[in-house]
Amino acid sequence: MTFRLYDTRAQQLRDFVPLDPENITMYVCGPTVQSGPHIGHVRAALSFDILRRWLVRKYGRVTFVRNVTDIDDKVLVNATDAEPWWALAYRMEQEFTAAYAGIGILAPTYEPRATASIPQMQELITTLIERGHAYPAPDGSGDVYFDVRSWSAYGALTHQTIDAMEAAEDADPRGKRNPQDFALWKGSKPGEPTDATWQSPWGAGRPGWHIECSAMAKRYLGSAFDIHGGGLDLRFPHHENELAQSTAAGEEFASYWLHNGLVTVGGQKMSKSLGNFTLAADVLAEHDPLVIRYALAAAHYRSSLDLTASSYAEAEAALGRIQMFRQRVLRAADADPAVLVPGTLPEAFAMAMDDDLGVPQALAAVHEAVRAGNSALDAGDTAAAVQAAAALAAMLEVLGFDGAIEAAAGGAEASALDALVQAMITQRAQARADKDWAAADRIRDAIAAAGITLEDTPAGTHWSIDG
Repeated sequence: MTFRLYDTRAQQLRDFVPLDPENITMYVCGPTVQSGPHIGHVRAALSFDILRRWLVRKYGRVTFVRNVTDIDDKVLVNATDAEPWWALAYRMEQEFTAAYAGIGILAPTYEPRATASIPQMQELITTLIERGHAYPAPDGSGDVYFDVRSWSAYGALTHQTIDAMEAAEDADPRGKRNPQDFALWKGSKPGEPTDATWQSPWGAGRPGWHIECSAMAKRYLGSAFDIHGGGLDLRFPHHENELAQSTAAGEEFASYWLHNGLVTVGGQKMSKSLGNFTLAADVLAEHDPLVIRYALAAAHYRSSLDLTASSYAEAEAALGRIQMFRQRVLRAADADPAVLVPGTLPEAFAMAMDDDLGVPQALAAVHEAVRAGNSALDAGDTAAAVQAAAALAAMLEVLGFDGAIEAAAGGAEASALDALVQAMITQRAQARADKDWAAADRIRDAIAAAGITLEDTPAGTHWSIDG
């Protein structure tokens, strides 16, 4: 099946045809680091992590760029005398990195900070002025705006007309020709930190938000690249403005525009401005990282995701079934680790992933392999179970669950639990040997009440968390 992706600009599924099949190029809008990440940020990063992994599986090489917006009005507002804006930005950047790494999101190929590409932004602004698509404010404030009415294709991404758009609120409206014109360069204002300004042909100031991504995408991926990604809330104005300014400057820019759905709370977008967010650090402190990854990946990347306590409980149960099967097949194969080496991907899984990254359907293929493998073990067909385990390992690898499944069973807590359960198993075995069936049943019932399943085999009794 041809790999298809939903292109926001085209408003339809499109066959993916890379510019260079030997090197797929992706740019994903990263965080504005004014404060720590909430779980919605992590869901967005995970969506493109899974896409990247699938592209690596299909093509081999992916150059993946995710930026850090480290200079922005919000960063300046949240800075204090004790913690300057640049120190706050760096600390928050580290929090985002820790949250991403915490659930196994791969590090980007390049992760540029906006402040490291100021010359490239100024160069792009100069080009837009020369082409008649941007203008310095006539009041001498140092502001530079993109003239939306100079570019007939403005609105192409979100299919809006200029007159239907709200006024751009990303800068002071002083000197604007049109309310919808957006800031490319912001002249410095009294009271702002002097180290948050850069000299430019238009006066001291700093870049607007939108120009940052256009300049960094070009710098690291060239004038044309395959995929531009980000959250659904970035379509307008951020991505609309990126597309306009880059193409008005003569760049081809992105071939495909992808947007992930948002995490919601009671049907409302999770947002720092609304105060209804859950910090990623709090979620990571409360749940196993693998459970979080599964819960965030379980819905299609373009759909909204309303996370509840049951979301994590269902994810934990699903992972428990996977882990239990892998433990069973290891025992059947005399603990030979080769049985967990990735094999051939099932066709159903590949078809699901090729259909606009259909992770829910791909997970159905994962659990079908678990079901088939358990049935084979029950029937004494170890060869078929090993084959299912190899297919399972291949799917887990693509989804980023490989290795971590087994790691989830480790640690001090798991060792302590294993010691307690093994002691109870020994007591039960002794009761059975003594033909004290009532005591044996009581022990088994106590173990079952704790959500633990026992499996009696010729090689001994094994336990697992009841999935």
